[in-house]
Amino acid sequence: MAVMASRTPRRAPLALWIPVAIVTGLVVGVIAAPAVTPRETSTPPAVTVEPTESLVERASAPTPPPAPPTRFTLVATGDVLPHAPVVSSATTGAGIDFSPLTEQVRPYIAGADLALCHMEVPVAPPGTAPSGYPMFGAPREIVPDLAEDGWDGCSTASNHSVDRRKAGIETTLAEFAAAGMGASGTSRTETEAASTQMYVIQGDGEPVTVAHISYTYDSLNGLPKPPGEPWAVDTFNAESSDAEPVIAAAQHARAAGADVVVASIHCCVEYRTEPMPAQRLLAERIAASGEVDLYVGHHAHVPQPIELLPGGPSGDGMWVAFGLGNYLSNQDTQCCVAQTNSGVLLTATFTVDRDKHVTVEPEWTPITVDRLGKHRVYVLTNFPDGVGRLSAAEVAARIERVSSAVGGQAPMRTTPAPALARNVEMVPRDM
Repeated sequence: MAVMASRTPRRAPLALWIPVAIVTGLVVGVIAAPAVTPRETSTPPAVTVEPTESLVERASAPTPPPAPPTRFTLVATGDVLPHAPVVSSATTGAGIDFSPLTEQVRPYIAGADLALCHMEVPVAPPGTAPSGYPMFGAPREIVPDLAEDGWDGCSTASNHSVDRRKAGIETTLAEFAAAGMGASGTSRTETEAASTQMYVIQGDGEPVTVAHISYTYDSLNGLPKPPGEPWAVDTFNAESSDAEPVIAAAQHARAAGADVVVASIHCCVEYRTEPMPAQRLLAERIAASGEVDLYVGHHAHVPQPIELLPGGPSGDGMWVAFGLGNYLSNQDTQCCVAQTNSGVLLTATFTVDRDKHVTVEPEWTPITVDRLGKHRVYVLTNFPDGVGRLSAAEVAARIERVSSAVGGQAPMRTTPAPALARNVEMVPRDM
């Protein structure tokens, strides 16, 4: 392509221009000869120029480092199921105290940043006595004792949620509020039902808001929901593996500001280690939605697999703990199957970067209830030589049963989870 040279307009040479200007001035002087009056002149005010940052200095200024990720640990566990014999073990001359039953596992709970349990049964309303199977009503002492162990909140949607009707729901949530704990899955009012249970994590990076949602399959121990209050318990249809209520709740939580969504799911068939096809399909649909970061399963009363399913918010998969077994109960071979005497403490380490990309790293710890030893709960790996009424051989057998059920996708953890964040705040739900 030809390059065109730029052109600049030319003026007459200086030697020719000056004489013309002089001659013209003389002619004008002869003809007009006007009087010339001197003009007043003034000195313009001085202008002060403030020193400014030079372009070089500006270019060399250091760029602020990117915000670091926020990391935190979450611990979850199986069913809190205080059968009458468990309550009996917790009863002393001074009253009811569950703390001695769970003191051995307390470091694993209190050490984590966020600890979420599953309260399977309602608290007995004032003026009524505690009761066990089949229509449960737990002593009110169970809730402050859970808080004392380090639990920050619980899921409360289960097939036993309405065992004590609406009064049981109201009493349970009032006890959680009094203990400073969060609760998700049941509601006293329609406004509360529309409000998601949130926890705010303050770490090294930006604050992270964690939503905890809780749903149960819709067979509520053969009882109806409170009349005219379908929102009192969060339910889904298990037969059709209807994940839509759970997905909608997760979307609602994210619209309300959640960066992380943890779903506690109470489903489907008891005493089976292998998830039922409907249970697996439900989890797959929730994973595929991309709305839930971690799925925590309950109700089977036995440990079940921990697996990474395709999907998740980032597309890297969603971790599913199909069932964490029992945390505190009276179940064992005398009523059920041997696997019911043990459960899983799930530890999940979350990393949330400045773009809100979430990474979840799960681990698990085998726990058990010594039913014949006053229902003490133990971390099995801490007692290879036996503990309480459990021999070394029985401890080894229980570890093997839990390990076989959980599978090999997530590693075992044998030490308490460390706290990685600076502070965790429970945000009360609207009333």
